[in-house]
Amino acid sequence: VADPLRFSGEIGGDAKSLLAEVKRRGLEGLIGKQRDSVYEPGRRSGAWIKLKCVNEQEFVIGGFTPPGGSRKHFGAILVGYYDSKGKERDSRLLFAGKVGSGFTAKSLSILHKKFLGEARDDCPFADLPSKQGGKWVQGITPSMMRKIHWVNPVFVAQIKFAEWTRDGKLRQPVFLGLREDKNSSSVVREA
Repeated sequence: VADPLRFSGEIGGDAKSLLAEVKRRGLEGLIGKQRDSVYEPGRRSGAWIKLKCVNEQEFVIGGFTPPGGSRKHFGAILVGYYDSKGKERDSRLLFAGKVGSGFTAKSLSILHKKFLGEARDDCPFADLPSKQGGKWVQGITPSMMRKIHWVNPVFVAQIKFAEWTRDGKLRQPVFLGLREDKNSSSVVREA
């Protein structure tokens, strides 16, 4: 088994451009430290920092799950993208994941009201429900599908996420806001 850590010599220079190169190569991030600091096992220090690569893009909102616990209005939004640009009839809305973080109590309330104005009975995603490796994608079973509130795919959300998984879903997605300047039919997978 190969060693999961790779040690490198000092790489000086601009951290922004180095992080951009790390992201371009599809790596998770960098560990940086002050030149004169030493590693101290079991102790956290501000002299060492983790710089994670993050991705950001727009996604179309196609539904929302019921709220759980003490949360009001909804639990998570279901987001996706079109498989090709152009006329909606030529393109399918594909599911990219559930986004349950990044919301405030106020944004949950505002979004919920907007969503209710665009409610629909059927799922707008062409690929839900689906199984991969014998498991339901993101736990969305046929019975869960009946509990989800579907909306017309007119809302565009700006989402931050760590990476795309091997099965084409978002890892660690966070809602940043609605993009009212974007037409939902122009949203495609960027990378």
